Amino acid sequence: MMISDKMKVAAKCCNLFFTTTSFLLLISGLGVHSLDYDYSATIECMKEPQRAQYGGGIIVNSEFEHNIEGWTVFGNGKIEEHISNDGNRFIVVRNRTQTLDSFSQKVQLKKGLIYMFSAWFQLNEGSDMVSVVFKTNGSELIHGGHVIAKHGCWSLLKGGIVANFSTPAEILFESNNPSVEIWADSVSLQPFTKEEWRSHQDNNIERVRKRKVRFHVTHVNETALEGATIIIKQTKSDFPFGCGMNHYILTNNDYQKWFVSRFKYTTFTNEMKWYSTEKIQGQENYTIADGMLLFTKQNGISVRGHNIFWDDTKYQPEWVKSLSPDELREAAEKRIKSVVSRYKGDLIAWDVMNENLHFHFYEDKLGKNASESYYLKSHELDPKSTKFMNEYNTIEYSGDKDASPANYYKKISEILQSGEATEMPFAIGLQGHFASGQPNLAYMRSGLDFLGDIGFPIWLTETSVDPQPEQAKYFEEILREGYSHSAVEGIIMFAGPAQAGFNSTLLADANFQTTSTGQVVDNLIYEWGTGPKTILADSRGIVDISLHHGDYDVTVTHPLTQYSKKLNISVRKGFSQENIHVKMHA
Repeated sequence: MMISDKMKVAAKCCNLFFTTTSFLLLISGLGVHSLDYDYSATIECMKEPQRAQYGGGIIVNSEFEHNIEGWTVFGNGKIEEHISNDGNRFIVVRNRTQTLDSFSQKVQLKKGLIYMFSAWFQLNEGSDMVSVVFKTNGSELIHGGHVIAKHGCWSLLKGGIVANFSTPAEILFESNNPSVEIWADSVSLQPFTKEEWRSHQDNNIERVRKRKVRFHVTHVNETALEGATIIIKQTKSDFPFGCGMNHYILTNNDYQKWFVSRFKYTTFTNEMKWYSTEKIQGQENYTIADGMLLFTKQNGISVRGHNIFWDDTKYQPEWVKSLSPDELREAAEKRIKSVVSRYKGDLIAWDVMNENLHFHFYEDKLGKNASESYYLKSHELDPKSTKFMNEYNTIEYSGDKDASPANYYKKISEILQSGEATEMPFAIGLQGHFASGQPNLAYMRSGLDFLGDIGFPIWLTETSVDPQPEQAKYFEEILREGYSHSAVEGIIMFAGPAQAGFNSTLLADANFQTTSTGQVVDNLIYEWGTGPKTILADSRGIVDISLHHGDYDVTVTHPLTQYSKKLNISVRKGFSQENIHVKMHA
């Protein structure tokens, strides 16, 4: 029997995945209570496709071992099975005339389930974006994910949908170029319940955000001290979880107290943007941004710079819109030197060219390499701050091809194509502005999987949810999804209190009473480590606890004499248990 390269690649991949996952689950003390999620993804175009995830899930004949059984043609074209020189079987649609002409399969979607899709694609020539489309209710088309497929190698499309109602659905595939053949293999559609999805989050949080710590409390003679009280209070989290801030912070004492009591990371929502600092050409005014930065310094709050440029014509300073290319080049050079030099050393990051997947004001005026040149210039002026792309709809809306994870990666490659860019600290900024309705957590997670394979840190930079009755519930789902994913290294919410002008994702009302959405945030802040924990040592003098990564103040108190000892500990990433021995005087 011939063993195809697909089987060989899969064996190597899956052995590694199983070994790593099983090891991490064992040392974290976690049991497997549901179907594990496969976080694997790749940005590479492979010689042969890997095996279908989850054995294909509910897809019939996912690896085409039975010719094209279970598959039919949609629209025009002809479908057939091909076999590679290495014996790998896959499906092909040719003689296409429309973008949606493809092979298809019908499935039954069940309300409330989360469906993960994956498949490998290749074209017979050139390259083009291929999308998976779910056709429901007879005519409604829902995009579930996208990949840039090429000739000569296989690319992984990973995506999915959440079923808001039970319905038959037809899985289709779309390519904007109807003249190319679409090849596919290892097609999978795996449903998960929301309980299973939450278990993935909880297990991953335990694995990537926490570490087991054992306190062993004894008398000086090292006999166990049963009943000793241990109070643990986090003083600093290793995970940046912050909130947008605006100019009201300078004049509103209640806003100041509210913010400082919760957050150590922020982004100024508008005050550093060009249209805020130079409303009239040649008249720069950084007074408000300077005042806000002073406030953050005084309160130990780290700041992301937002933004140097915005690629949307609508958000240029009015006087910039009418400049000639030469005048714009001169004005932009002055702008970047002014703002980056002014705040050098004060900011942890810069959004350099905001939303340059959707818009291209600077590229249209100054050439296709405009973004690349400004990233390089910002790095030259401030080499220590991390330089971000910052884009919307990459994880929140599967219908936006322009901002798809595949196009995001393509843009990163263009920006970093210069050898000068190799030393630049770079990161992926995903705004995360979610519209009303159930968020597509399958698309969000699959996007994080794909972008995580690039290797740069990922931040959710402007997370929000449109007002709706279930806003609090959906906001919690989104924040948990981000926090639980190993590729995400920070979250900033664009949310806040009514007195500061926030009206979309409202965390406190006009009287600074916590809203239901604000309560979700407060609960997560507590859950993710800052809430004090009080525990009694057992008969062995031992307390075992799993702590989120960060710094802690610990107070250990003798059960009889009330003698106390204070400790400062740091819990960092690591899979071995950390042991702390505390000797108590009588």
